[in-house]
Amino acid sequence: MDTGSEVDFLVIGAGVAGLRAAAELANHGDVLVVTKESVGESNTHYAQGGIAVAMEGEQDIALHLEDTVNAGDGIVYRPAAEVLAAEGPLRVAELIEWGARFDRADGRLLRTREGAHSLARILHANGDATGAEISRSLTAFARVHGRVRFAEWTRVTELLVTDHRVIGVELAEACPAGKDCNPWRASARAVLVASGGAGQVYSDTTNPAVATGDGIALAAQAGAELADMEFYQFHPTALSLPGAPRFLLSEALRGEGAYLRNDRGERFMERYHPLLELAPRDVVARAIAREGMDTAGGTRAVYLDMRHVRNLNLRERFPGISAFLARYGLALAYDLIPVRPAAHYLMGGIRTDLAGRTSVDGLYAAGEAACTGVHGANRLASNSLLEGLVFGARAAQAMLSDSRPLVRVDDGAEARKPLSPQEEQHIETTIAKLQDTMWAHAGLLREERTLREGFAAQAECEAEFAALSSQGKASRRLTEGQALSRVGHAILRAAVARTESRGAHFRKDYPQRDDQEFCKHSILQRDGGVVFEAW
Repeated sequence: MDTGSEVDFLVIGAGVAGLRAAAELANHGDVLVVTKESVGESNTHYAQGGIAVAMEGEQDIALHLEDTVNAGDGIVYRPAAEVLAAEGPLRVAELIEWGARFDRADGRLLRTREGAHSLARILHANGDATGAEISRSLTAFARVHGRVRFAEWTRVTELLVTDHRVIGVELAEACPAGKDCNPWRASARAVLVASGGAGQVYSDTTNPAVATGDGIALAAQAGAELADMEFYQFHPTALSLPGAPRFLLSEALRGEGAYLRNDRGERFMERYHPLLELAPRDVVARAIAREGMDTAGGTRAVYLDMRHVRNLNLRERFPGISAFLARYGLALAYDLIPVRPAAHYLMGGIRTDLAGRTSVDGLYAAGEAACTGVHGANRLASNSLLEGLVFGARAAQAMLSDSRPLVRVDDGAEARKPLSPQEEQHIETTIAKLQDTMWAHAGLLREERTLREGFAAQAECEAEFAALSSQGKASRRLTEGQALSRVGHAILRAAVARTESRGAHFRKDYPQRDDQEFCKHSILQRDGGVVFEAW
């Protein structure tokens, strides 16, 4: 990539939101899509369950809206949910027209049901590889457009701000052994952050290694407000085996009839919610955590059970999950599958309006990196891919309509010094400490004392990263460590400030919902303060 590039529009991230935006923008200017690994490596690619969309008319749309609002535990921004439900069918129809192949039977789209949905409205592809199919079709569509360029294995290291407006970015390409090289700058009329979530802030997560909150941290550093950062969704059912990754076991498994059982073989969800295994995710995750607690401080096993499901070929319906489980000698049809919650999805992020505009001029955000309030305190299952499609398109339309002139940036980008192997190892150790801290002190069950302890440990990690950065050194992992630390700090600040329990945020010292004080969204302001606003 040439240094000193000028583009009309720059998109950070190549998941569903970024690619959908690029497809919209490409008809009106040159687009540069920046992704720190290959285009296919994103949270979108790993999404298993499907995409929720109301394609059966006005009643279906109305029910999808109400399901979304109900799942969000009182603080879903209803106009955002209305946009999601109403515009979703059009965006999915476009996706199909562009080549996305969802599963069908006799020519009709197959639909399944997931937790907190009143109807079966989840489309899936290749059984349990929906995200990969959406990523494939959007990437193919974007690549054939001559005005879309991809900068793969490239990181945005800074948003360039002049007079409170983002006018471009500084980037670094990846070189062998994880070193940075060829730093360069690009000017753009508008910049979209669509870099996904930050699951790697926790030690246990279903997210891929790239999900380190880079875009959220960049936006905050540039002065953008963050919202609802205390609401991190923990997926109830990640594989829990020694030595195995926290592989996601899709909610679609429970949609197809899976039970949850404790170590005594009992189905236990009837004690927690009338929807049983299809209760909202926050309810199921906390139920599993409680059933897995041991009075002596250890843990007990909790299992996903599909042995009773006989009207479905589970290997055909869930080929990816079945293949992964087979590596560990397990099969859905014959075995109890040990599960535990893991960090999965950030409901909060960079605060935006319904068109993706942030509080910083020239900067937009969409997808998991953004917060429109559409998810409230708890995301409805399979709304995330739809959110990326709908609000990725909307952000692109706003970037076009705002029509800012290009401001050329200085070509010079200062080269940073590489880290030694010992320093890189120190970064890995510090990141692991931060992840363990966030899991222990800002995980499923929170309270004032542990959150304050988390602050202290997070501050120590931040100081370690800052010490290396102040020496003029840089690497991808140092940048990721700093991003994770900033995201962790934001989660902790918002979690301390919200002295109630709501959705994915549960305070043991404030176990009740407090609508009088907190039926609002948390806003992390530029000065670091937290305020609560009703949108």
